[in-house]
Amino acid sequence: MDNLNNLKQIWLSADTSSLPNSAEIVRMAKRFRNEKLRQKVLVIVTAIILTAMMVLVMFIYKSAMVTTKIGEVCMLITSGILIYTNVNSIGRFLRYKDFNNKEFLAFLEQTRANQIYFYQKTQVWGLIFCSVGLAFYLFETACANLMAGLILYLFTGGFLLINGFVIRPRKFKKQKEKLEKTIAQLHKVADQL
Repeated sequence: MDNLNNLKQIWLSADTSSLPNSAEIVRMAKRFRNEKLRQKVLVIVTAIILTAMMVLVMFIYKSAMVTTKIGEVCMLITSGILIYTNVNSIGRFLRYKDFNNKEFLAFLEQTRANQIYFYQKTQVWGLIFCSVGLAFYLFETACANLMAGLILYLFTGGFLLINGFVIRPRKFKKQKEKLEKTIAQLHKVADQL
């Protein structure tokens, strides 16, 4: 009987002040879901607007070279990739309503796996299509005016390099750390339960 009292004493003396309460977990889950949905919708709306502008430019500006058309098509493919991946992600977030802790942890683990796949595969292909599209699209301008073309290529190349090798990894690292912090907090609560 003494062991049972000792176990009860240990159980009651466990420090739970660092653990979030259930209302905080629900608020954290809803905030995570709503923030991600808002970001995804904003990206989709922006991509649709930019795609519509590109289609409008394709009809208004009659290019003389086929490289310009190839560039326009590559940039439309980039927009399609962006819209498709974000619509799929929104569908996944909308299917997530009220999960229990284990289901929410599984959802976050899947989100982490999707995030890594997007960073390593989808985003890379999108950047390749965008880079090729811009290179082809600007070729007609470069042929018409060599100095303007050179400046455009330098500016665009610098932008793509900075975006691809500086901004993109930093943003991924920041998002990854934030998601892992949320997962760690929920694992801590799940382990206590």
